[in-house]
Amino acid sequence: MNSAPTSALPTVPFTLTRAGVIMTPEEGNDLEAEGVLNPASGRGPDGVLYLLPRLVAKGNVSRVGIARIIIGDDGVPSGVEREGTVLAPDEGWERGRNNAGTEDPRVTWVPSLGRHLMTYVAYGPMGPRLAFAHSENLRTWERLGPCLFEYKAELSLDLNLFPNKDAVFFPEPVNDPDGVPSYAMLHRPMWDLGWIREGEGEHLPAGLTDNRPGIWISYVAVTDVQADIRNLVHMGKHKLVALSEYPFEALKIGGGPAPIRVDEGWLLIHHGVAGALEKSAFDHQQKVNYAAGAMILDADDPSIVIARTDKPLLTPETEDEISGIVPNVVFPTAIEKIDGQLFVFYGMADSKIGVAKLDRV
Repeated sequence: MNSAPTSALPTVPFTLTRAGVIMTPEEGNDLEAEGVLNPASGRGPDGVLYLLPRLVAKGNVSRVGIARIIIGDDGVPSGVEREGTVLAPDEGWERGRNNAGTEDPRVTWVPSLGRHLMTYVAYGPMGPRLAFAHSENLRTWERLGPCLFEYKAELSLDLNLFPNKDAVFFPEPVNDPDGVPSYAMLHRPMWDLGWIREGEGEHLPAGLTDNRPGIWISYVAVTDVQADIRNLVHMGKHKLVALSEYPFEALKIGGGPAPIRVDEGWLLIHHGVAGALEKSAFDHQQKVNYAAGAMILDADDPSIVIARTDKPLLTPETEDEISGIVPNVVFPTAIEKIDGQLFVFYGMADSKIGVAKLDRV
């Protein structure tokens, strides 16, 4: 099941240019005591652009906030006006005895559903698990519950057993492997179960020999979701999309903002991690480097990578990106168009949120 080498693929004809810091932790705000990072974004019914950042309180308890994005006279996002929180770890499965969190939201506006779909990481009793919610206005979110991966015998494992992160939906239906119009989600399972059961170690899908976490895709039929939106959690027909290929992503890769349609296919901004992991992959790492790359997925079959950057589009260079609880971090999670210009929002090492321009070469 190893993905084919992509070194012969063309590169992605886009660049990222940093445009500043858009959000920093608010002094005296207990909900942001340990930082603001890894935001989602979206436009409300009134067309106003909002950021939905991960707010980290003392004890590493995360909530999803909402803040109106301030846009300068030059058309570049320059700051935010906070408007509260929209999702907190209020459900039992989002909390453990010593942890809690609704973390790292990704939001995709899906016109055919007339609503925003949020994927987030529920940090509950068994660690990080993917969960979904939906909203028509970005403020009131209805939980759909944890993602339930259907069993696929060819993998010889149950994806529900494994921690999973970096999930995001496509904005419009695509065809699944059987040609069925479906809503598709990218995600990043992690195969090490040793942190749950000491000595258990890694369990890889049948046919996969590369143990580095990579990007996968799963689907749910449009007709099922139209019948009942709660069926969105039943994801199936899982396929590997991409594994690490280049030095800047030597340890692992993961999806970033929702894919956007470009002439060539689906443009996916992703993150690549290089360096050395210490202890568990779930501990704060001090010897890693997070950078932003990109790939283009086939328009008709988004499980196929047709172009890919062999070097990062954005690497940690500023003090905010270099120094922090986890140093050397550029972690893209949201993308928006403002007056024809695309902007990517990303988490930074110093628990802040940055913004970069995305331009075609």
